[in-house]
Amino acid sequence: MSTGYFPTHVEALYCDHHSWLKGWLHRRLGNADQAADLAHDTFIRLLSSERVPAALDEPRAFLTTVAQRLVSNHWRREKLEKAYLEALAQAPVEMACSPETQAILLETLLELDRLLDGLPAVVRRAFLLSQLDGHTHAQVAEALGVSIPTVKRYIVKALQRCYFADLSFTG
Repeated sequence: MSTGYFPTHVEALYCDHHSWLKGWLHRRLGNADQAADLAHDTFIRLLSSERVPAALDEPRAFLTTVAQRLVSNHWRREKLEKAYLEALAQAPVEMACSPETQAILLETLLELDRLLDGLPAVVRRAFLLSQLDGHTHAQVAEALGVSIPTVKRYIVKALQRCYFADLSFTG
């Protein structure tokens, strides 16, 4: 029975498994509101994806996989936000910025984290040491135990990821 709002197979998944997924997420997160939000986001993700199979042998395993990715993103965002707020609390008063600027900076950090997520850890670390911590290429090379040309390649790779992602938003 299609309402016209969901493709039939996603609608069936929702009707048959939404309550179960919300309960599963609640047990994982310990928070009913976050669980409801992430269950909702799981089905939004399915609706916006072109790769949802019409028939699933293990629908709960499929939903769990999608939801677990969202949970991981949620935890990573919380961890980054906590670190950011701790850094703000330790900053001198004269460096304080408005709540609006703080929100923009946090969103920028989250976007940077998202952009760098697909890169190897060593590439991310080289980029962050160079760009955020202000280390020289030689300092980064020493910290990572690699050569300076390797550090330069890593930084270029990360910068390319950021640059080309930016082009996809504006083009």
